[in-house]
Amino acid sequence: MINLLKTKFVLCCLLLAALVPGRVSAAGSPDPYANETVAQRDARMEWFRAARFGMFIHWGVYSVPAGTYNGKQVPGIGEWIMCHGKIPMAEYQTYAKEYNPTKYNADEWVRLAKAAGMKYIVITAKHHDGFANFDSKVNDWNIVRGTPYGKDVLKPLAAACRKYGVKLGFYYSQAQDWNNGGSECSGSWDPAQKHDMSDYIDRVAVPQMKELLSNYGEFPVVLWWDTPCDMNKENADKLIETLKLKPGIIHNNRLGGGYQGDTETPEQFIPATGFPGRDWETCMTMNDTWGFKSYDNNWKSTEMILRNLVDIASKGGNYLLNVGPTREGLIPDPSIERLQAVGAWMKVNGTAIYGTSASPFKRLPWGRCTKKVSDDGKETTLYLHVFNWPTDGKLVVPGLHNQVVKAYLLKSNWLGWHKKLKTANDANGVTISVPEIAPDKISSTVVLKIEGTPEVTATTIFQESDGAVKLMASEADLHGGLQYESGNGKDNVGFWTNPADTANWTFKVDRPGKFKASAEIAAEASGKFEVSIGDQKLSGPVPATKDYTKFKRTNLTGTFDLAAGSVTLTVKPIAEGWQPMNLRSVALTPTAK
Repeated sequence: MINLLKTKFVLCCLLLAALVPGRVSAAGSPDPYANETVAQRDARMEWFRAARFGMFIHWGVYSVPAGTYNGKQVPGIGEWIMCHGKIPMAEYQTYAKEYNPTKYNADEWVRLAKAAGMKYIVITAKHHDGFANFDSKVNDWNIVRGTPYGKDVLKPLAAACRKYGVKLGFYYSQAQDWNNGGSECSGSWDPAQKHDMSDYIDRVAVPQMKELLSNYGEFPVVLWWDTPCDMNKENADKLIETLKLKPGIIHNNRLGGGYQGDTETPEQFIPATGFPGRDWETCMTMNDTWGFKSYDNNWKSTEMILRNLVDIASKGGNYLLNVGPTREGLIPDPSIERLQAVGAWMKVNGTAIYGTSASPFKRLPWGRCTKKVSDDGKETTLYLHVFNWPTDGKLVVPGLHNQVVKAYLLKSNWLGWHKKLKTANDANGVTISVPEIAPDKISSTVVLKIEGTPEVTATTIFQESDGAVKLMASEADLHGGLQYESGNGKDNVGFWTNPADTANWTFKVDRPGKFKASAEIAAEASGKFEVSIGDQKLSGPVPATKDYTKFKRTNLTGTFDLAAGSVTLTVKPIAEGWQPMNLRSVALTPTAK
């Protein structure tokens, strides 16, 4: 943000910065973007905003135990096995002797990402175990001097990214480091871990950041910090200063020390409204772990991955989808299969994802929307991502009042329908006549070109394509002292300290039946709450997540029997034993018939 400085000297400097593209005036500040103009920021973020889809890679020594320690499966995500298994430093470091990724082929990895439609890659240069996946001169706890492989794996990846036109970023755990000394926010279990945090920053983190920012040509273009535990302003300043080595680099909001970074980073969830005014990126696993676990086979379907991508793009964000390679350097086959399927879809529909901005619609009954506005603002292209293809041949775009220029299917040569679709305007919106059969069983794209910028009136909450009802915190009617919290990773109803306060939603049911109910809740202590629709009431437990920002989905007992028509759902605490909670969403799921 531009600092509001009053002296003529600084104002002149700001003016000069605005006149000279790419120049940033940050005299006296460790932050290279302290006085960045809006135009400079837009230019720096341009490629990121257009990309929409990237690959996250979690890979390191933790792929050797692959989730198992002393013959037992260790709960939790794979890259945290040292912490969750309380493995002593000396014992954990022996795993490096088995880290020998002789089957690693950077060329294949990048070609896979590019074929999937991914525009950039972010790889773990160093995770919380402190192991450097690159040639670091700081100490021997790295892939060059600590493993039989003996080579830097980031350099061939950078070369392959350069070859195929894919951008490359580095993940770096700047605070937590269980082998080099760092924050003890996750606890310590070995006397050898005792350290001084500032000494670790000076001795390890800063020198390694300088190596990563200096030794890989034009890369990295992204710096992905993580877990800013115990990161004070003084230590954060030392790290932010290193970014001056790589002008134009983008960094996220997880450094700490008061730095907001360039991007919000929701993890494993898609915020209901995105982050208006902020660039953001949802990172998500394909199964349940980031780092490789040999027995984690809970893979997301291709349908879920694709619809996540569309949903995120429709809210103006990027999708950073993870793969966790094996100790040999192989990306698991289920990941490859899903990426290939996503790539086939992107070849047809990529133009409806890349370079698009958020949907002008709050809700759509059949799917999502992305848009592109012409430079002169005289025409807007709406990409209608249809999950639930209309059986009557009528696709209704509710609440849209602009005149239509043209409508067609993005998939070419689809029974000749791609050339032009008939449209009609009325008081309820625009109706598009579409073929009986959907071009794609997961998500079909209808292109709707309209005059001017979208003019949309609010619409009712509808059922999703699978009949489910998703009620987001941002759409709730709040009563009492409740508030909707957003930004800085928040997307929930908060300040729920009075059990008399309620939140409710009104939605339309056009596919009646029986529904199970669940809610995403975060709370310091356990309690109970109630969900009611008319005289039907279901209750459920408030889970003790020990943190108001860590949400867990909890199921309510029983089912709702819903008839067609307008329905109001209310969430209310059960006063007896009540504890404050945050609520992110409520979901109604049709029961199997």
